[in-house]
Amino acid sequence: MASGPSKSINPLVADVGSPPIPEAQAWTKRYDGAFGPLINLSQAVPGNAPAPELLERMAAIAGDAGGSQYGPINGDAPLRQAYAAELSRLYEGRIGPEDTAVTAGCNMAFFVAMMLLAHRGDAVLLPTPWYFNHQMTLDMLGIEPRPLPCRAENGFVPRIEDAEALIDDKVRAVVLVTPNNPTGAVYPAHVIESFAQLCRKRGIYLVIDETYRDFLPQGMNRAHGLFVGEEWRDTVIQLYSFSKSYAIPGHRTGAIMADAGLIEQAAKILDCIQICAPRTAQGALPWAIDGLRDWREANRAEINGRAQVFQDALAPLPEWKIESVGAYFAYLRHPFPDAGAQQVAEKLATERGVLCLPGSYFGPGQEGHLRVAIANVGADVLSGLTERFRSLTL
Repeated sequence: MASGPSKSINPLVADVGSPPIPEAQAWTKRYDGAFGPLINLSQAVPGNAPAPELLERMAAIAGDAGGSQYGPINGDAPLRQAYAAELSRLYEGRIGPEDTAVTAGCNMAFFVAMMLLAHRGDAVLLPTPWYFNHQMTLDMLGIEPRPLPCRAENGFVPRIEDAEALIDDKVRAVVLVTPNNPTGAVYPAHVIESFAQLCRKRGIYLVIDETYRDFLPQGMNRAHGLFVGEEWRDTVIQLYSFSKSYAIPGHRTGAIMADAGLIEQAAKILDCIQICAPRTAQGALPWAIDGLRDWREANRAEINGRAQVFQDALAPLPEWKIESVGAYFAYLRHPFPDAGAQQVAEKLATERGVLCLPGSYFGPGQEGHLRVAIANVGADVLSGLTERFRSLTL
């Protein structure tokens, strides 16, 4: 008797659930259009098109045969130089191109960081609710994703004392995500800096995912002061996504920043899983970092404005409680205490044409919540959510 494919594949992969967003998107096929066009609030995709000047430059680069060749493992030199200069400016620190590597998106950067720091049987603290791809990555690598609880009463900000109690000899790193996915919470600088001190004291790494750092609240231009001195080099790894900031997620461009010695080690992993990051966006981004500064700032203001529109839309419906909201996401407590999050999300999708993700996708203890991605539709669409949420029954 022939064995099925599950008999022969790595059980660490087989035991991981399927990617959740396609599962949720399948619900929309049952929506009959009764409340108008589908509103897809499931995935963190930029709602605006890339800047026309960026598209023009990428088109020219894509048409040049040189951009079709392999590039350096750690990324093209002009982008690493421009990115290091931007980091040094933003954080008022001394960060060189050798401290950076370009990756095929921030998920790739996270995978590299976890493979670099831990191996099968180790553990990493993940703030919960967690970003499901982080948890999936750790599970597939045989690394324990140890939940670091972030509670609504604390603004979904992790507490040092909770982390201290969870760190044992198996823990190799603590992950922070700010602004957070899925809650939108922005961690205060003193909290981030305290976590770096804790990791330094315990001899482990702080991995800080700042995918959404260009969408901080107006007037807040950096999340922390970790990189002002040199202590970060033996403690901190930072992850970033050009995809969100420049509205080019399909071009898969992210970055990892760490001390140059760690970047050299990370290059071994990158050589095996990507050889080089896609080069079309790499060729245009060195110009864009300076050239699109005003465009990015306007985009930040617009997307932050959408967060307020969403709050206004749900204000007449106090039974739907927005427990956290940021530039890209809102974390919403649904009004059905006896129902699971997936049941509620599926009902919203199939009957009201609003696709959100259930909190159960984001770790243990999240059945009471939905994640709403508010950046990928316009304010006019968000303002129409009131009637779609009103009087929903299960």
